[in-house]
Amino acid sequence: MPTKKIIIEPDPILRKKSESLEKVDNELRKLMDDMLKTMYAAPGIGLAAVQVGILKRLIVIDVSKDDNKKAPLFLVNPQIIYKSKNTSIHEEGCLSLPGHFAEIERPSECHIDYLDYNGKKKNLKADGLLSTCIQHEIDHLDGVLFVDYLSKLKKDMIIKKLKKYKKEVDKVII
Repeated sequence: MPTKKIIIEPDPILRKKSESLEKVDNELRKLMDDMLKTMYAAPGIGLAAVQVGILKRLIVIDVSKDDNKKAPLFLVNPQIIYKSKNTSIHEEGCLSLPGHFAEIERPSECHIDYLDYNGKKKNLKADGLLSTCIQHEIDHLDGVLFVDYLSKLKKDMIIKKLKKYKKEVDKVII
């Protein structure tokens, strides 16, 4: 299971809408396993396929706090069917925006329909950190980043810093 390269903002692919998947097969399960390994190595609690350059509606999540009790979720074609009117604020970060965090207000609860690792239809009611993580990752599938919820000034400052960061990371050392 190789780890994948995580795409850093600004990159046009992060702003594209991901396409639905037709089926869950062994090739897709291998991708899910690779994404999970990549997310754990980063380390993070959620990763959307678009963040590794694949424009498919696929997310892996694990908000468990205990390294000995991993609880990964594999969400294929996740669709939010309900968002509560009540909101909560969590400090969000993103593997595609390394080192940047902001408090983001989102619905405190959401319900989703999705296909699981084996292609079975599932429904999940989420609240707290899991709800926030699901909404954050589904935003990725729609080309939306958490910085899009910030003021233009804050967003522009973060993007400017990330451009500089990318130049440093992409330098070739001989």
